[in-house]
Amino acid sequence: MSSDPKNSKPFDGEDDWDAVQAQIDDVLKGKSSDADDEAQAQDAPEEEAAEPDAGPALIARIAELEAEMATMKDQALRAMADAENVKKRAEREMAAARAYAVERFAVDMLSVSDNLGRALLGLDDKAREDMGDNAKSLLEGIELTEKELMAVFARHGIKAVPGAGSKFDPKLHQAVAQIPSDEAKGDVATVMQTGFTLGDRTLRAAMVAVSTGPAKS
Repeated sequence: MSSDPKNSKPFDGEDDWDAVQAQIDDVLKGKSSDADDEAQAQDAPEEEAAEPDAGPALIARIAELEAEMATMKDQALRAMADAENVKKRAEREMAAARAYAVERFAVDMLSVSDNLGRALLGLDDKAREDMGDNAKSLLEGIELTEKELMAVFARHGIKAVPGAGSKFDPKLHQAVAQIPSDEAKGDVATVMQTGFTLGDRTLRAAMVAVSTGPAKS
């Protein structure tokens, strides 16, 4: 086997062998790289084909999360509404407690007012004139006491029910008789016992006689 002396040189032991082995390794690496590229090219369509399969599952998961969010939002809104209702109810109850704190005491004091009123009602003008100075001073003290009691009632929201001449109101008046009077028919003719209210509550209905209109002659 002949060789060109210009282009070839004699085999130089281990160094030349290492060079050849390196060339062989390079060729093998190149083939391996090409094989990997082909394998990736073959696998790529499978991966691309698998991606569309994940679409429905992803859409279903998104829909599930949106449904959970909607449920949580609805629960939060309901909880806020319930809390607001509880707050308003508590405020109303506190306001009512402040407004009607004296209700029981006021009811007990009505009998005191009744007694004062009856003491003064039993005196006509002639009886007053016939009184001595001490009796007149006592009477003035009773009148001032009744006036002060009415002022105290008013400061706490306690008011007397409208009397004679007012329109009969079944929420405020208790009719015990019907009598002819100068008042219009259906109006209160006279009051037998004064009624009182506290705010929008009736502490005690007034006992009244209702007018049937003027007496016929």
